[in-house]
Amino acid sequence: MSSATSAEARRFRIPAGLRAALPVLVFLLVGFAAPLLAVIGFSFMPPRTFGLDHAPTLENYVTIFESTTYISLLWSLGLAAATVLILIVISYPVAYGLVRVFGRWSTLVTLLFVIPLFVSENVRLYGWVLFLIKNGVLLGTLKTFFGVEPDSMLFTTGAILLGMVYVYLPFMLFPLTLGISMVPNDAREAATDLGASRWQVFKEVELPLSAPGLMIGCLLTFVLAVGAIAEYKVLGGQQVIPITHDIEIAFTYAQNWPLGAALAVLLMLIVGVLVLIALRRFDLDRFLGRR
Repeated sequence: MSSATSAEARRFRIPAGLRAALPVLVFLLVGFAAPLLAVIGFSFMPPRTFGLDHAPTLENYVTIFESTTYISLLWSLGLAAATVLILIVISYPVAYGLVRVFGRWSTLVTLLFVIPLFVSENVRLYGWVLFLIKNGVLLGTLKTFFGVEPDSMLFTTGAILLGMVYVYLPFMLFPLTLGISMVPNDAREAATDLGASRWQVFKEVELPLSAPGLMIGCLLTFVLAVGAIAEYKVLGGQQVIPITHDIEIAFTYAQNWPLGAALAVLLMLIVGVLVLIALRRFDLDRFLGRR
């Protein structure tokens, strides 16, 4: 009987790996899954209710599609995509130069780009306000030394885009540097020995092999840029209303939590689908060296 009991106990014993991961699983369930499920649940509650004890309804989603909220969503997605494209153009040559010039020290040099992250984002953006405002650092210098008096560059779409490119530059540069550094020199040399030109080496060898780093940088930057709000407020002066502003208003001033939750769920679904589509195009495990 004792042997049968011990065999039964071994059958239902929790594996050691699962026991070790249990604290992390509990943390993820309490800190991530539970709030996410609460937001999803609130999105199906009647407008202006503050509990989950009502009959589910699709009224909030109908309100979103019947109103002009989609314009805010398009602005957020469009400016995030523009930020990614601009950062690719800026960051790829910089990352390539860091890897080719500094070699194994490129990661250490790249850390210099992280120093601004230790300063509050709002403080850095207000620094750009002083730079772009009329009679500020830039326009004041042009007026004093060149007699040019252009209009203020603040509160424009260009100022918002400039702030987003500035803020999210490190998030594109780091993965790109890692991706380019993983391109083996042997592959470059082999292509050159086979008669490939410098452009062909870049196009056929370096760019495809560094694509996973580029993809990670694009995804990371896009997800962060879609959720941006400080750049729109500080540099845009509410000239452009992002979807995050509508979510904030719904949860605060309007006191319409179900509508804010529906907006958040819709944004998460769109971004999540885009990320999943992008992740299907390359092997993340291979890039991270897991196989």
